[in-house]
Amino acid sequence: MVAARIHPHKLSSGHRLGLLTGGEALFAALVQAMDAARSSIHLETYIFDFRGSPLVVAQALERAALRGLTVRLVVDGVGTADMPAAWRARLLAAGVQLRVYAPLGRLGLLLPSQWRRLHRKLCVVDGVLGFCGGINLLDDHIDTATNALHFPRFDFALRCTGPLVDDMSASMLQLWWRLQAVRKARQREFGAAWEALKAGAPVGDFSDWLLPDWLWEHGRRLHERSTHRTPPPMVENAQAMLVLRDNIWHRADIEKAYLKAIGEARHEVLLANAYFVPGRRLRRALVTAVARGVRVRVLMQGHYEGFMQYHAARPVYKQLIDAGVDVREYTPSAMHAKVAVVDGAWATVGSSNLDPLSLLLAREANVVTTDCRFAQDLRQRLQQAMDHGASALDHQALMARPWHQRALDRLAFGLMRVMLFLTGHRY
Repeated sequence: MVAARIHPHKLSSGHRLGLLTGGEALFAALVQAMDAARSSIHLETYIFDFRGSPLVVAQALERAALRGLTVRLVVDGVGTADMPAAWRARLLAAGVQLRVYAPLGRLGLLLPSQWRRLHRKLCVVDGVLGFCGGINLLDDHIDTATNALHFPRFDFALRCTGPLVDDMSASMLQLWWRLQAVRKARQREFGAAWEALKAGAPVGDFSDWLLPDWLWEHGRRLHERSTHRTPPPMVENAQAMLVLRDNIWHRADIEKAYLKAIGEARHEVLLANAYFVPGRRLRRALVTAVARGVRVRVLMQGHYEGFMQYHAARPVYKQLIDAGVDVREYTPSAMHAKVAVVDGAWATVGSSNLDPLSLLLAREANVVTTDCRFAQDLRQRLQQAMDHGASALDHQALMARPWHQRALDRLAFGLMRVMLFLTGHRY
């Protein structure tokens, strides 16, 4: 099946929008929506980690499929490379239709073609209620490397109704049928693997296989708290649109949306972006905004999460700080947000970082709105993080870092540009 081209990049009215802060709020809203669903659930995510609080979403998917609903789940082959065999069997046995986007072959990420990932986080329930944002199905309190508990990640999603949900559904179905075609081509291989899985992992309650007791208890307590929480209110009759990034029709739509908003800013640009390595056009737009008197502030990840993410960004920060951009690092916990507010009247919440992976290679999805109520709510939360959870970067501090750290910055930035050259991009 070949889907028609989707045109989701036009503002329309008649939406209801509600801001969700953190995984705990999102998971509770997803479970509530899934348990009330009557016909279908379609969920896409980069990471689905079957530990702690996201288990309540897996269980809600299972319950919906057992009720006879159409339940589709798409995960990324890198972000969810190690889905537990027990949970895979459990979901499939319940009737959940599961697809993996671009699973890694023997060479893994050594092939540049494998750098194009499914990074968006979308869910549509019954074709009328949608969710979009940056939050993976990953317990906010758990460090995936150490299993230690920590202060929750700083991240956002939104729930919505209105015309943009139709665009979400159309885009998700388009990808689904593409993956379905790939699946049919590999049907014999899939069938053999499924039979082997059934033979080795009988369907049942696999919770004990997956979690140490303390982690299971942690997830249970979070779920009990969240299920009694009243969802945040939704603003009515908001103007909004879905903005996608893919490698066919919408290669630069998200970047263009940012450029347009920044170019029209008159008072303030407030960005919160976990992996902030903007390209030349975005850097130029931010510097130009400062030059015409706009206050530009950037909140980005302060924790070290990887060589490229940390070091390749430092040369960019220096250029922006020298131009007058207020750059701050969020330090209380990991920051994963990908949001922005311009002039208190334009806002976006989504999955796209302002870095080359998101802007040039990955499938991403953002919701943009011009509703002042929603924008001011998001701005207030970002302002609080700026005031109480961030430390400012300055030119002297960056230059005072040890010489080997600054050498690593240059190395990482150079490697990033080489990697992009291999995919046919300049940045």
